Amino acid sequence: MTSPITAQHPASAGKRGRKQIGLAFIAPFGLLFMLVFIVPIFYAGYLSLFQQKLIGGNTFTGLANYTKLFHDAQFWDGVGRVFSFTLVQVPVMLILAMVLALALDSRRLHGTRFMRVSIFLPYAVPAVVSTLMWGFMLGVKYGLLGSLNDALGTDLDPFTPSTTLISIGVMVTWAFTGFNMLIFYAVLKAVPRELYEAAALDGANEFQVVLRIKLPALRQSLVIAIIFSIIGTFQIFSEPQILPSMVANSGITTHYTPNLYAYNLAFTGSQQGYAAALALVMAAITIAVAYAVQIRGLRNAFDH
Repeated sequence: MTSPITAQHPASAGKRGRKQIGLAFIAPFGLLFMLVFIVPIFYAGYLSLFQQKLIGGNTFTGLANYTKLFHDAQFWDGVGRVFSFTLVQVPVMLILAMVLALALDSRRLHGTRFMRVSIFLPYAVPAVVSTLMWGFMLGVKYGLLGSLNDALGTDLDPFTPSTTLISIGVMVTWAFTGFNMLIFYAVLKAVPRELYEAAALDGANEFQVVLRIKLPALRQSLVIAIIFSIIGTFQIFSEPQILPSMVANSGITTHYTPNLYAYNLAFTGSQQGYAAALALVMAAITIAVAYAVQIRGLRNAFDH
């Protein structure tokens, strides 16, 4: 008769074998994740402890870069600009994406497949190409708008210091609305049609269906879209980097956004340690804001 201990050995061996197979499958991802994410973070942390000085070269200074950064008015000016941009651009973009998703899901539009592709297509355009395209269209030096100003005798300029951030918001909204619309549309397609049929039997009109069924279904996906959008807007770089060479008097400075400031510090000012400290602090701010939005948003979503 086989003892219970002996009988457990094949099961234990099989469990260990499955575990090893699982580890083998995730090992390539784990290695790649370490090389492109974990190691660069630690290296940036290492660089942030040094300063490049005229006398002594690369010198260990401890937390001096972080102390300097918290008193850097240019850094906080860029952070404030990005926060202002996020507070306006993200809600406008997500509301527009939801309206488009609801319109496509209403089944009252013709050519919905063509519209889905057309709205999503800007997301496939690289940020550099998108910035060049908008710069050529709206630039007054040699762009389409400049030609229209000459023909009509007007003096319109969307890239003045007071309107450049709005113009960048239009560019970002154009690029990412389709991506968020597709997320919302996929969620709406997953809603059981039986709910709509039950609502119709109860006498609900289209507005009530949207208010009571469709919008509640979008709550959790909206939280995810907000988090991704916040992370994206905090990383704005391509637009303020390229536009100054295409438009005049844009008001874009070397510290217009934190990412642009870090780039100029590292590759123009040879202050790699200070740039690394800036990048790490900005990453911490982004994580904190995204986490706060996630906790509050998911709590409200599940409460409803």
